[in-house]
Formats: sequence, structure tokens, C-alpha cells
Amino acid sequence: MAAKGKTVPLTGNYAIAEAMRQINPDVVAAYPITPQTSIVETFSKFANDGRVDTEIVRVESEHSAMSACVGASMAGARAMTATCSAGLALMYEIVGVASGLRCPIVMPVANRAISAPINIHCDHSDSMGARDLGWIQIYNETAQEAYENVFLALKLAEHPDIQLPVMVCEDGFITSHCVQNVRIYDDAVMKKFAGERKPIHSLLDLKEPISVGAIELQDYFFETKRQQQDAMEKVPKVYLEVAEELSKITGNKYGFFEEYKMKDAEAVIVTMSSAAGTTRAVVDKMRNEGKKVGLLKIRLFRPFPYEEVARALSKAKNVAVLDRSMSFGAHAPLYGEIRNALYEMEKKPGLQSYVFGLGGRDLLESHVRQAFNDMLTGKVSREKRYLGLREASE
Repeated sequence: MAAKGKTVPLTGNYAIAEAMRQINPDVVAAYPITPQTSIVETFSKFANDGRVDTEIVRVESEHSAMSACVGASMAGARAMTATCSAGLALMYEIVGVASGLRCPIVMPVANRAISAPINIHCDHSDSMGARDLGWIQIYNETAQEAYENVFLALKLAEHPDIQLPVMVCEDGFITSHCVQNVRIYDDAVMKKFAGERKPIHSLLDLKEPISVGAIELQDYFFETKRQQQDAMEKVPKVYLEVAEELSKITGNKYGFFEEYKMKDAEAVIVTMSSAAGTTRAVVDKMRNEGKKVGLLKIRLFRPFPYEEVARALSKAKNVAVLDRSMSFGAHAPLYGEIRNALYEMEKKPGLQSYVFGLGGRDLLESHVRQAFNDMLTGKVSREKRYLGLREASE
């Protein structure tokens, strides 16, 4: 049975700030950038009103924000921040430091396009650009998911077998600023779930002194990176354990992905975040028309659940992968991972790449229907396709 709580209308950013309030981290580094700003702004109000006793560190840049979090985390504190777009790009150097030093920092990301041209709206180019910097990445469709996955991310990051930072990603403006009903569970219950951080090593532990940030050249660098990989490979098992614990509170499920009407689906769309909502609506309408279509919504992108995804797609005839970002000169990020997942299958479904929604352009039901119809009629090729892109003549 789910824990008690209250359902209130909240934006995704406010819901994330509520999760942070219930966690009551030791340190939050705050720097504004649209559309993330209202996360740290709302949390700062909680601190000002005495609802948390978190140390708010107001820094001069996102680079400094992540630096403050790394310092606090290495001292044994529970540290959080939030960012997006150019802010995430500015902190890249320290994003790699955070994972390399095994800092279990949780950072919500309100996905926003990377300039130039200047754009403040949603696509996944920011977090996808950081996908190989050693952070776990969880993508969220709704404000409810974003709220709950902050807790999942925290327990996952701080698990003694993991000790890696986590990005909790939501679509900028689409999820971050749109109001939805969100179930906020009792403070005491969520605080108990979050518990207290138990650092394995701490700069402030005088009985077991350590050095941090030492140079590693040819002697040990390779081994350190292998240790990060070993920790990342342990994530799926621990993720499911934490998910089961959280599910006992919320009654919700937290698989690596969500399957919707997949059992007999001949045409499947794979996508992430808010696009799943539009796709689900189209699935329902096309099912009423007698068409066997389904949705696979990816939640855990790093580490990527290759074997599980392959099994989920094994019965489909054709699969369309919808990416809200591009990898210039290469396959789009999610499409590339799905292609990898299917590589060893003897009988593979047809696979088609679609890019959509860059810079916040809407994904319409007509776009989703177009992709489904292509898959149902076998229009599959290696050519990258685009949904909602104006023709050159326009």
C-alpha cells in the first residue's frame, strides 16, 4: 500500500525542489539558468523560511557550482545542484571530476538545447553531450516521475557499491514549467527513505586521512577508470533493489524502461521523457483502429540496459527510434544504443532513426502517427529521418 501524502498541482521544477526539501541535503550550490532556475530558487526559499537547514552556496558560475559540490561531497556532505544547457557545458570539466572522484552528487537537469543559435527550449543535446562523463542518467516523462526519481537517484548514488553521481533529467519548459498533479508523500516517510549519507571516505576524517585529486599518469590512471566502469556495471542490480524499496512507498514501478501495449505490437516507437506521453496517446488511438502499435519508454539511459531492451523489442517487426538530439556525423544517441542492443539478435526487427523536437519544436500526434505508419508499411531504411522539419522551400 502506498504511503500517505497529498496531491497538489506542481510544475516539474517545484516537484524536484520538494524532493530536495524532504531530503534536506547538507549543501546545495545554486546558480540560475533557464529553465532550471526555479529549482534552486524554490529550494532557496525553503532554506530562507527555515524548512531546511541546508547550506546554500551562491556561486558565480556553474563551473563553481559543481566545484562546490565536489568539495562538499569529498568532505562527507550530501551535496546537490541543478543545471542545464550552457550551464552543464560550462561545468563539464568538474562533471568529469565528480565522477572520477566518485562523488555521489544528485543533479536535476532541465533539458535545454545547446547554443548556437541561442535557444532556451527543450532538446536533449545538453545531457547527451555528457553521456560519457561517468554519470548515471535517468530520464523522466512527468513531474511525478521527476519527484520520485530524485529519491531513487540519491539512494543509488550513495550505495557503497556505486558511489557515482546521477543526473535526473526532465524536459525543459515541457515538464519543468507545466503544471501537473503530483503526489507528495509524507515528509517523515521520505526523509526515512533518504536516510543520512554514510561516506566511505571523508577529507574531515582525521583518523583515516586521504588525499584527493592526486595526479595519476601512466601508473594508475587506467586502473582508476576501470574501477569507475566496474561501479557502473553494478548499477542495474542496485537500481532495481532501490526501485523495489521505493515502490513500497509509492506503489509505482521503476523499471529500466516502460512497456506500453507491447505484447503483440508489430510496430514500436522507442523514445524518452515527455515525448512518451504524446506517443502513448497515439498508441491508444491507433489501437482503436485495429493497428498493433506499442511504446517502449527508456528511463535509465546510463548505464544502458542492452539485454533487457533487446528482449523487449524481440517480437516487433519494425522499430522507430525518436531522438530529441543529434550526434553530428554519427547515429543519433538513443538510436545508436538501440542499434547496439539489437546487434547480436539472430532475427532483428527493422530499425529506423527519427530526429524530432530540436530547440523545443512540438512533437505532434501527426508526427508520431507518421512514424508508426512508416513502420507498419515497412518503410525502413538507413536514412536518418526528421519529424516536424520544414522543407527547404519553406
